[in-house]
Amino acid sequence: MHNNKMLNFQSGLVMNIDIVEKADHLQLLAIWEASVRATHDFLAEDDLQELKPLILEQYFDAVDLRCAKNGNGEIQGFCGVHDGNIEMLFISPDERGKGIGAMLASNAINEQGASKVDVNEQNEQALGFYQHIGFKVTGRSPVDGQGKAYPLLHMAL
Repeated sequence: MHNNKMLNFQSGLVMNIDIVEKADHLQLLAIWEASVRATHDFLAEDDLQELKPLILEQYFDAVDLRCAKNGNGEIQGFCGVHDGNIEMLFISPDERGKGIGAMLASNAINEQGASKVDVNEQNEQALGFYQHIGFKVTGRSPVDGQGKAYPLLHMAL
């Protein structure tokens, strides 16, 4: 079963939004790690290594995952939604700035019912991205979901 959507960008870039298969999880984890290393320079290495097995063994299964594939079927990014919340949105570092994140976020909002997101306060790029597509800060938590001292901003449409 595939919910395959093809979208053409003004640049001529063709991307497909597809449901993620369990067999894709290791590839998603590699994209997650590369993306986090490129955008979350505040995250301690120990915390990153602690998160990896949780993401692979628990978090992927807890969300409705969709991925963006290029014309060759290669995954360029992914988004996971649970209970109206964008829980994860990560793009391969080489593919950032091409509209893939906006496409996945739009799909999350329009097809998966997302209207909220939590963003690491220290991740200014993500904060700016979500503000650009219409999210507003509605609150703040001093710690992240694991109780670590990485403040979260709660945002909603």
